[in-house]
Amino acid sequence: MGTWGTGISSNDTFADIYEEFFELYNNGEEVEKITTKLISENQEIINDVDDSNNFWFALAKAQWECKHLGIEIYSKVKKIIETDADIEVWRQLDAEEKDLKKRKLVLNKFLVDISTEKQKAKARKKKKTPKIKQPVFEKGDCLTFKLENGNYAGAVVLEAIYDTEYGQNLIASTRINQPIKPIKKDFENATVLILNFALWKDKPNIHWYSPTNHDKIIPLVEVIGKLKIEEVFSVYNNNSTFTNYTQYGSCSEFDIWIINQTNRQFEFEKNNEKSTKVIKIKELAKVKKWKLW
Repeated sequence: MGTWGTGISSNDTFADIYEEFFELYNNGEEVEKITTKLISENQEIINDVDDSNNFWFALAKAQWECKHLGIEIYSKVKKIIETDADIEVWRQLDAEEKDLKKRKLVLNKFLVDISTEKQKAKARKKKKTPKIKQPVFEKGDCLTFKLENGNYAGAVVLEAIYDTEYGQNLIASTRINQPIKPIKKDFENATVLILNFALWKDKPNIHWYSPTNHDKIIPLVEVIGKLKIEEVFSVYNNNSTFTNYTQYGSCSEFDIWIINQTNRQFEFEKNNEKSTKVIKIKELAKVKKWKLW
């Protein structure tokens, strides 16, 4: 469960389901058909105890905003909240007591909100012709930035997607954390930063980055070299590009998902054990043997 806060929408599952719902809604699909489709295609999430609640919360929120909240979905969400089932999930994931209290307040407010019918349904948005964008980094770029502790950190650009709506880069944070600016050799020998603070459970900090708000981080990041990345992390088909969001997820805030997550993980490790999981940048960069296309 990729969670970055106690808010209803502050996790990957909610964000993905909510976004897909309204993508279909804005394309003219009816709420009933969208609901059936999402439930049918997300059985793995629904059957995951740690993540299923976020699925139902997203679906309920989206239906409510469309002034079409079904009684079955509402009843399911109401039971989850009133029985503290979601709080128990967070407790089992070792959430701090202060976060449990915040989460409970958020859930109770959410239930109050959706218990009152919305006055006006959310309008469908007309789909705009997307502008073609280019990625801000090149494949293999070695990026460095300063940490709150004064040290230099590093990240490696594993992929660059050109001529698409998003202009994406796949970026992997590393465990570089040193007082002097890293050089290419440091990146060649680096391992991926594995998150295990808060609710993260051995999650590699690798994301597809869409540079929506990139201007603000330009002064913070420096490209200091380039690695040879043989592996291909995207699939091209009929002039379209498909990226593996299920495995890596996506983000548009470099400072939050790369810089801040790195700061938080190293701060966590001052008093806690780091993850024992190890992924070498070299291993990611090389083409896997016996790969089938």
